[in-house]
Amino acid sequence: MPVEFIGMIGTRNASELQSPTVSITGGSIDLNYVRNFAKVHEDGGFDRVLVGYSSTGPDGFNVVSYVAAATERLKFLLAHRPGFVSPSLAARKLATLDHFSNGRVAVHIITGGSDAEQQRDGDWLDHDTRYRRTDEYLDVVRRVWTSQEPFDYEGEFYQFKGAFSDVKPLQQPHIPIYFGGASGAAVGVGAKHSNVYAFWGEPIGAIKQRIAEVKAAAPPGKDLRFSISLRPILGETEAKAWEKAHYILSRINEIRGQAPAVPEAVGSLRLLDFAKEREIHDKRLWTPIAAATGARGNTTALVGTPEQVAESLFDYYKAGVTTLLIRGFDPVEDALAYGRDVIPLVRQEVQRLERQTATVA
Repeated sequence: MPVEFIGMIGTRNASELQSPTVSITGGSIDLNYVRNFAKVHEDGGFDRVLVGYSSTGPDGFNVVSYVAAATERLKFLLAHRPGFVSPSLAARKLATLDHFSNGRVAVHIITGGSDAEQQRDGDWLDHDTRYRRTDEYLDVVRRVWTSQEPFDYEGEFYQFKGAFSDVKPLQQPHIPIYFGGASGAAVGVGAKHSNVYAFWGEPIGAIKQRIAEVKAAAPPGKDLRFSISLRPILGETEAKAWEKAHYILSRINEIRGQAPAVPEAVGSLRLLDFAKEREIHDKRLWTPIAAATGARGNTTALVGTPEQVAESLFDYYKAGVTTLLIRGFDPVEDALAYGRDVIPLVRQEVQRLERQTATVA
């Protein structure tokens, strides 16, 4: 299966090494920066860019709409948190965006692993209840996308009478659904609804176990793909890459100044457990940045030369991961380097493996 590369764009020039308050999904909006940031990914051979979600950040629907008008080939992965707009409205908004982007949008469902994040938007449901709501939410969204006649729906969280949309997604049978969540409550919902199940950067053995777990929870015969999110740190030599990695860690510790709070998200807790086990897993999966930041999000790194990092990314591909989400700590410069020095090497290895498989078959 072809490999998919996803980057991530934000709305302001933001390096995580400059300020403890910097977030690529928050802050001000610089239109030229957003447009140029997206073009860096498009010109660098990325397939998609993630537009993230936070309870204080810009609206992702508008970001995607703006960037879609400024690009031609680049696709988009819109992070969306269920529960804050009606699922029938969300379905129509996404279907409309799919048309205006010429079929280049996918949605990344983030149910939410932080009570504080949820409560900023007025959501007081507990963790497992939020996933039950997400299950219903996606039931309704998918029916609105595909139903050819009005339908009624009666659930724990949503009730509709005559729900329908005149606008259907340009992509058929529906817009691709990506899904993130590491808890037991998440797995069944994500396996049921998603096309791509997303993991954070765990060791390869753990990823294989999680793939097996999600597949076991999926409906019989469902074709599921898997994604992993990593933070490559590159150097001309391996020594220079490690020097850069330790500099990044020192800057993060200097900026933050205090020990991070214990996270609520199960995915974050898993990364912290791997960080406690050892600093380096597999060939070059480096965990200290996860430990220093409380593993809030995508915080494990692959450290090495472009050739070494490409080798490790290809190892994940061979383990069953076909979507690779990579972003750096210096967003634009790192995206340029990945597009120039890493992505072509991984694609080359994937093509070589496909040829070998075809020959054997």
